[in-house]
Amino acid sequence: MSAHVTAPPTAGSDQLRGQGRSLLQRIFLGRETAPRWARPALWGVLLLATAVYVYGLGENGNANTYYAAAVLSGTKSWSSMFFGSLDTGNFITVDKPPFALWVMEVSCRIFGFGTWQMLLPIAACGIAAVGVLYSAVRRVFGHTAATVAALVMALTPITVAITRDNNPDPVLVLLTVSAAWCCLEAIRSGKLQPLVWSAVLVGFAFNTKMLQAYIVLPAFFLAYAWAAQGSVLKRVRNLLIAGVALVVSSGWWMVIVDSIPKADRPFVGSSTKDTVWDLVTGYNGLARITGNSGGAGGGGGGANFGGTAGIGRLFNSILGGQISWLIPFAAIALVGALVLRGRRRRTDLQRASYLLWGGWLLTHYVTFSFASGTFHPYYTTMLAPAIAALTGAGGLAIFRAFRVRSAAWAWVLPLGIAVSAVWAIVLLRRSTSFDSWLWPTIAVLAVAAVVFLLVARFGRVAGPLFTVGAAAALIALLAGPAAYAADTATAGAVNGTNPSSGPSTGGGFGGGGAPGGGGFGGGLRGERPTGTTGGQGFPGGGQAGEMPTGGFPGGGDGSGAAAGGGAPTGDGAPTGSGTAGGAPTGGGFGGGGMGGGVSTQMLSYLEAHQDGATWLVATSSAQTADGIILSSGGKAAIAMGGFTGSDPAMSVSQIKEYISSGKLHYVLAGGGGGMGGDANSAATAYVTSTCTVVSASAYGGTSSTSSSTTSTSDTANSTEKLYYCKS
Repeated sequence: MSAHVTAPPTAGSDQLRGQGRSLLQRIFLGRETAPRWARPALWGVLLLATAVYVYGLGENGNANTYYAAAVLSGTKSWSSMFFGSLDTGNFITVDKPPFALWVMEVSCRIFGFGTWQMLLPIAACGIAAVGVLYSAVRRVFGHTAATVAALVMALTPITVAITRDNNPDPVLVLLTVSAAWCCLEAIRSGKLQPLVWSAVLVGFAFNTKMLQAYIVLPAFFLAYAWAAQGSVLKRVRNLLIAGVALVVSSGWWMVIVDSIPKADRPFVGSSTKDTVWDLVTGYNGLARITGNSGGAGGGGGGANFGGTAGIGRLFNSILGGQISWLIPFAAIALVGALVLRGRRRRTDLQRASYLLWGGWLLTHYVTFSFASGTFHPYYTTMLAPAIAALTGAGGLAIFRAFRVRSAAWAWVLPLGIAVSAVWAIVLLRRSTSFDSWLWPTIAVLAVAAVVFLLVARFGRVAGPLFTVGAAAALIALLAGPAAYAADTATAGAVNGTNPSSGPSTGGGFGGGGAPGGGGFGGGLRGERPTGTTGGQGFPGGGQAGEMPTGGFPGGGDGSGAAAGGGAPTGDGAPTGSGTAGGAPTGGGFGGGGMGGGVSTQMLSYLEAHQDGATWLVATSSAQTADGIILSSGGKAAIAMGGFTGSDPAMSVSQIKEYISSGKLHYVLAGGGGGMGGDANSAATAYVTSTCTVVSASAYGGTSSTSSSTTSTSDTANSTEKLYYCKS
């Protein structure tokens, strides 16, 4: 049963007279039966989301240059677009399925490649997700709960950070929230069609980020199997049909790619067996959970940016300020709301909604807390819809119980407010450089809210005091996330490869998140670090918990200043001088690994001497190749080892064929591979033993000793050399 009951039209209403609002009026003003404040409030929340997701978006340049290079390649080659290839020559794909890339590529094909053209569709997905969540909550719990839920989601700090980036997560969130909307509609109506659409949307989410999309399935299954209308046999039948839709919508792209002969398609990046199935089960699958190496590129034992796995991981100093602000309140509200629904009939829609959103929160919390493989803070944006829905719907439920139920219920809401306010203060006090006035303000507001509510409840004071107390509580609980969101939107470019929100809190790369802990040398912050590039530390003197300027993946500084280390222009084209891929002159290591790249002089030389070859150059990893692709306007470059250099993608016979056929003339080799090592050492050895070293002076560089040794101003690594291979 809906908490917001729509009154039937009266005899004199416009609706009965056939003069109801038009579609345009309903869009902007809402239905006649809705409260007058409801639609303006929704538009206000959506405008707020637009502001924090879009303000200063152009500063992010190419954002994650690894995916930006694939987007640019996809705008120039339909086959590259279909496969999700890094380069137009279709040597290797990126490490994810291509659906999120398609969203950006369609925009860039229409409007041209550039920062806004690439990132605005992702921001639009974030805004749309807020609207869809509002609708899902409103249809069950009414406008008040929906407005609070939408506001919470819009201001979730990590959601603000990742929605300003070109990683696939905002697309994943939109698809899964839309699937939840359809699942709830299937439960409400008893119809099969919305359940099938829910499964199809999860399938598209699978083609966005593979098995992470399936984490929502237990919650959907539980809610539908328990609460949907119809007999057990009908529910089982509908679930089986939806399961077929899920398999088809998830697997069509994988089946097509894996059925194409390997010689006629790109290598599947970050897989060990050159199949999408291996990518699903390994690098983008169980390896993320178990930590066992399930694929090339370190899918299992890869970088951990989220702190030590364990029950408290989401509250540590790395992740706490990103996602955990309202987890305590959401948990208390969920338990209270489920108890309040009591012994309602099996098909009770509100209880089904609590089961769905509560199951969503629980499965993601457990998965992210104990995952031992590669983990980034921005993964936790998938918790935001559930936290927001439970805060809005569950919060309204315990507020109503506070007002009308027994004295015992009068303490549940104040408990939720107090616990969450205390946790917000703890999070804010972890940073000594961020709005020191804010946490005392939250403390005062929380105390005032509890006092007002208790006085109104037990003193039997007039109703407005309830409203004042509830408003004070909402402000107190959202002040911290709102401050983090504002800081992220105004602090400049996010770190493209590991975006995070808010101030430095001292967490470390792969550490336990203790304040001041080890790492890259600072704290976690959503903006680019300001340390030196490629010089001190590991590498760049950046912030802990994120990759510093010039860091992994994709070369560059995470801002998209791909070529020359200069600032990107308005259309995303880099300017300035320095090194392609954002690699600092005199920095970098590992075959163009973290911070690797080539000088602008070398890039100009390669372009001038391409001589009809398919690829400008072959490099050890995408850490160099993506910068070359972006700097050259989309010309193909081979990343022999894929994302980090650990993909076994290039065989000796293959590189011989490329050289003999004139498809490849130049190879940048000798630096020891990318971040993941040189998985193509045999091919590299062939190049270094048979090809000719190009003198640095040939492309305007300098030679420190001889033609076979280049200085650090010529390439990203002084041990790396440019080889010319005759066809």
